[in-house]
Amino acid sequence: MKNLILGLLLLFSSSAWADVLIDTGGGSVSGYLPDQYYFGGQGYTVHGFRGTVYRTERRSSSGFSYAIPVTPGQVQVTLRLRESCFYCSPARSFSVMAEGQTVLSQVQVPPGQVGDQTFTVTTDSVLNLVFTALTGAAYVNAIEVRQLGGGTPPPNAPTLTLTANPTSVTQGQSSTLTWTSANATACTASGAWSGSQPLSGSAVQSSLQTSSTYTLSCTGAGGSVQKSATVAVTAVTNPVPTVALSANPASVQSGGASTLTWSSTNATGCTASGGWSGAQSLSGSQSTGALTSTTGFSLSCSGAGGSASTTTTVSVTQPPPPPPPNAVFPVHANPGQKYLSDAQGNPFMIVGDAAWSLMVQLNDTQVEQYLTDRQSRGFNTLLVNLIEHKFAANAPKDVAGDAPFLTAGDFSTPNEAYFAHVADVMQRALNHNMLILMCPAYLGYQGGDEGWYQDLIKNSTATLTGYGQYVANRLSAYPNILWVNGCDYVPPSFTQVNAIANGIRSVNATWLQTYHAQRGTPAYPVVGTQPWFSVNTIYTDSETVVSNGVSQYAQPFPFFLIEAIYEGENTDHWGVRLQAYQAVLSGAFGQVMGNFPLWEFDSGWQSAMSSNGSIGISFLHTLMASKAWWTLVPDTGHTLLTSAWGSGSGESAAAVASDGSFALLYTPVSKTLTVNLAKLRGPAVNARWYNPATGAYSTVSGAPFAASGSQSFTTPGGNGSGYSDWVLVLDSQ
Repeated sequence: MKNLILGLLLLFSSSAWADVLIDTGGGSVSGYLPDQYYFGGQGYTVHGFRGTVYRTERRSSSGFSYAIPVTPGQVQVTLRLRESCFYCSPARSFSVMAEGQTVLSQVQVPPGQVGDQTFTVTTDSVLNLVFTALTGAAYVNAIEVRQLGGGTPPPNAPTLTLTANPTSVTQGQSSTLTWTSANATACTASGAWSGSQPLSGSAVQSSLQTSSTYTLSCTGAGGSVQKSATVAVTAVTNPVPTVALSANPASVQSGGASTLTWSSTNATGCTASGGWSGAQSLSGSQSTGALTSTTGFSLSCSGAGGSASTTTTVSVTQPPPPPPPNAVFPVHANPGQKYLSDAQGNPFMIVGDAAWSLMVQLNDTQVEQYLTDRQSRGFNTLLVNLIEHKFAANAPKDVAGDAPFLTAGDFSTPNEAYFAHVADVMQRALNHNMLILMCPAYLGYQGGDEGWYQDLIKNSTATLTGYGQYVANRLSAYPNILWVNGCDYVPPSFTQVNAIANGIRSVNATWLQTYHAQRGTPAYPVVGTQPWFSVNTIYTDSETVVSNGVSQYAQPFPFFLIEAIYEGENTDHWGVRLQAYQAVLSGAFGQVMGNFPLWEFDSGWQSAMSSNGSIGISFLHTLMASKAWWTLVPDTGHTLLTSAWGSGSGESAAAVASDGSFALLYTPVSKTLTVNLAKLRGPAVNARWYNPATGAYSTVSGAPFAASGSQSFTTPGGNGSGYSDWVLVLDSQ
């Protein structure tokens, strides 16, 4: 194996023999190579350390290895290590072998700390490093290999390309061979041709009668290389028919039509199937008529030489999601209801986006760009830090250079210039009908440097109460606020949190308030008895949304999913959809998605606004807006979905309207769902599949069904996004 790797590495230029610095798991840090030379493991983007090699890592729960080209001799190896997993139990530890010898027997770095390791080893032209997990996982953020001594790199191996054009001909026709080589001194032909050949050139092979393979071998100081090219020769018979079929446009909104255009050769007749039928002319065009679901159109043409067929598909999408109905703020919670209502009593579903750094990272034009985009996609809620401690280009200052306090960390010295900008952003958000989930003083993970906790404990209770009163008075003109206290930490004492929350409440008790705890901890068990608390939240990973949702649905306060795993940070668009559907079908009155780089408005945030995760949430909004979603009751007893529940990130979620008028069942993976249709009022039940990635419906064979007994429903397969998650929509009729 090592000889094979060496052979491959000889193809690189001589620069491969200098010092080698690898950004493992990534590739955007200046001076480092993108991640390469690895076997096994996966690359991850981790939290914090933007712009450094500690931003990414390669890791594996079993192990992985690297085979790195170096000059033979002694090298110094530095492993850059930062422990990003704060929740791992047991803590991650691993060993490292270099050239078959253990050089690090048990590496373990404290959470959040950097623990780089350096060692020296003698190697040949390939440095082999093996990382083996002992507990949790093995990982590395970067590998730096520096030459301490060695010899001359071996000569470059020869390279060769050989192609035939065309690769398939009819009997009697010709094909041209073309080849080029490098680092070679001689080339010899074999197979269907022979003799010495120039180092580069071309040769016409004429009047071909049978399929033939042409081989060329080239040698040089660095070894030898061989390539082959095959020309397939078809005997002359009756020509095989060809058929071409296209649809224009290939994608339409529900109710739209497309034009089919087709042509054929060597055919005597054509027959249509799929979305159309019957005999068709050998060429022509035809409208599909109005389409309500994605449809495939097939055409088969036959002649003396055989037959040919092709299919084209017209994708049908739902119209762009309508903006949420203009809510009349403030929102409020009614006793006994599991959802919020606006000032006119209309149910309000949170369709949220994490925009933590909105107040400090964007100028006015960019704020307007972001708000316009989010509203157009159906979002109606944003999760925002009122004052940002770390995640901004010039934190805690805003884009104009104004800090939130005239004296750093002194909450008794608010800076009017800063809060005037906040008020401007709030007015823009109100103009776009956005509810702002506002964290007045982000505590930060474990009370560390990401947040304000260390500053808060240096301020008196009276000062923090005054700060709460100040921000409440300064933002009193904006009813579109739901205050989010805490944020990413459950402190040993709630003195500081309560002081700010009660200060806000003493000025305006109409605003609702909640708490953002830490992953795996709902708000209600932590602060549910506080007088300012009025809305519950869950904060989960991708494995525990349903279990957390079901447990909090049983509590007296309505709840929503305030945070799970963010798109671009250990999940993708499928994970975003999974978390959102599991939440709302487990009793939540909404959810907040997150995306990196969008949540901190890092480089590339404008493109991230149209991420597949955002698109999926738009279609969630479209589906829920078409239903009386506030009547949904989660199927906690498995009386609706009676089989194929699954668990963790593969767990299905289901809910039925309290009046039996409809039910929604989400499955994140392909499976057969067994459903008790007697839970719907009927007398008949229509069934459709809703594609959460495209917003398109497809029919279920045999529907409608009687509203009685069990019925099995098998998902249609892939949904076009690389995944197979679907929503089963059941409607009484």
